[in-house]
Amino acid sequence: MTSAEHLREIVQQASDIGAASKYCWAYQFRLGYEVLLPQLRAWGAFKPGATVAEIGCAEAGILMAFALAGAKAALGTDIAASRLHTAHLIADRAGIELELSLHDILHDPIPERWQGQYELVLLRDVLEHLENPTEALRRLRILLRAGGFVFITFPPYPSPYGGHQHLLRTLWGKLPYIHLLPDSLFERLIASGQEPDRSEVRRLRRIRLSLPAMPRIAKSAGYQIVAEEHYLLRPVFRYRLGCSLPTPRITPLARRIPSLAQYICMEAGYLLRWSGTGS
Repeated sequence: MTSAEHLREIVQQASDIGAASKYCWAYQFRLGYEVLLPQLRAWGAFKPGATVAEIGCAEAGILMAFALAGAKAALGTDIAASRLHTAHLIADRAGIELELSLHDILHDPIPERWQGQYELVLLRDVLEHLENPTEALRRLRILLRAGGFVFITFPPYPSPYGGHQHLLRTLWGKLPYIHLLPDSLFERLIASGQEPDRSEVRRLRRIRLSLPAMPRIAKSAGYQIVAEEHYLLRPVFRYRLGCSLPTPRITPLARRIPSLAQYICMEAGYLLRWSGTGS
């Protein structure tokens, strides 16, 4: 089996993979290998031999970390064909068996071969982009075995960059909390951004996924919240920025006063469990 170090070498030496794709894959892989795997093992949601799917896998760095840790029948889906192409190149050269598919979890039919097959589904920084998060979670149940888990992370909308204004790549997009300004001022500040980035930040402004909403969404979709973590600084920052940032948790505050905590909570993580029953 390919080791983590050998896998990193394969990616870095690939002349037909661009620097931006290598960067994205690398931070995904390190986040999966060094943060998500230990966390989900500790929560009892992953062990070698488990079947794993990741929705919105991009270059599939996280999914490959789980594959190296012993996951089987690993499925990755995304709506960006170019990012899946990079994932295919890396997986093929490393000899990692993944099924990678261009698929929209909200709108595309779920293939029969995926149904009821997965013990763990990963949804990292995806749910906040979906127009109907409750329906998305209901559709994920089609993938799950009874007693299976869904692990979700997202930045709450009221948090400093919860509006994803950084996508605009403008001066104003670098400022926190501008997505909470009144509509007229917000529109003026995002006007210099490019499409489709402006469309995306507007879409997140409509969805506004929040901390207080998550328990209601999970219950409506038929899940029980079995574990959660809330971070002041996101664990992925250390890999994106290449420095040893701390990752302080604010989970007690988020549980007691979610309406307040969501303004400083830059990442919320929830482990949901589906019993296999319910509508």
